[in-house]
Amino acid sequence: MLTIVLMTIIILAVCVALLSTGILLKKNGTFPSLHIDANPALRKQGITCAKAQHAEQQHRKNLEERLK
Repeated sequence: MLTIVLMTIIILAVCVALLSTGILLKKNGTFPSLHIDANPALRKQGITCAKAQHAEQQHRKNLEERLK
């Protein structure tokens, strides 16, 4: 049982090390932004995230529509 737990921890550590090599080895390495607004192709088409669209719609509503 203990050997399985140790092997699992070792495998996970190796996986994390391999996945983070690009970030650790680059000078200003960061995780890539997965947010929709960070994608230039989607921004060019006018596609934004649901939170931004909802906030924009709420901002455009008048008080009567907000109270419904």
